[in-house]
Amino acid sequence: MTEIWQRFNGMQRRYLKRPVIAKRYDFETGDSESWHSHTQPQFVYTTRGVLRVITPDGAWTLGPYRGLWIAPLVAHELQAVSPTVMYTVYFEVDVAPRDEPRCHVLMISALLHELVAALVLDQQNGQPERRSTLIDPLLLQEMREAQLATEGLLPLPKDRRLQQICGQLMDAPADNTPLNDWGMRVGASESTLERAFKDETGLTFGQWRQRLRLVESISRLAKGMAVSTIATELGYRNSSAFITMFRRAMGETPQRFLRNRSGMEAGAAQTVSAEP
Repeated sequence: MTEIWQRFNGMQRRYLKRPVIAKRYDFETGDSESWHSHTQPQFVYTTRGVLRVITPDGAWTLGPYRGLWIAPLVAHELQAVSPTVMYTVYFEVDVAPRDEPRCHVLMISALLHELVAALVLDQQNGQPERRSTLIDPLLLQEMREAQLATEGLLPLPKDRRLQQICGQLMDAPADNTPLNDWGMRVGASESTLERAFKDETGLTFGQWRQRLRLVESISRLAKGMAVSTIATELGYRNSSAFITMFRRAMGETPQRFLRNRSGMEAGAAQTVSAEP
């Protein structure tokens, strides 16, 4: 925890009421929480719907049973892309199960979700602290052992010209306009923009656009869209081209991806149905 503690030198800290706090929120499409940060590490995930988390480093899109570790002091904004059930867990720094200074996506096991949901119920209903104290160690262990998910960050540039390009592509991910044409629109050469993309995002323009389409496809799959519709909306020639891209990036086809997510939802159905 040394690296995290060093970031608090000279700061006024606000402490939690207990070492681990869990909450549940239900969002409608378009609901958001504006930019803010916390002095404690935070973990957010969804069991239903799609949540977008924006940080200074970029945008993360979370479908069901994918969670984002948010390090202390990282500013972020939450946006519900669809009706969403979100869980959030805050940890005091000295018990935090992870100490990575950057955000990353983790897979949510059925046990991890049930532990978080149990804490939520206890804290909502004023249950005796004894049960929550027993839950905490196992929850922390599950968090330490949670696997990294293959979904990653969509890095967002700070250069105003790149921001203009990326903003328009995020509104219309099927747009296949070549970088040279974008250059004429924003007043820069193709080579200048290509260098800037690589410097600011770590990706070429083509790689960034493909990452955008992958993120958008995960969002659409989580909302139940047909693969053929997603392929059309994201600018692919046909479903086969989209499936090939998805399998190369995710290691499985969209259909298997959906089945795996459905299995997770079924595994946690009993807990979810018991929640208020």
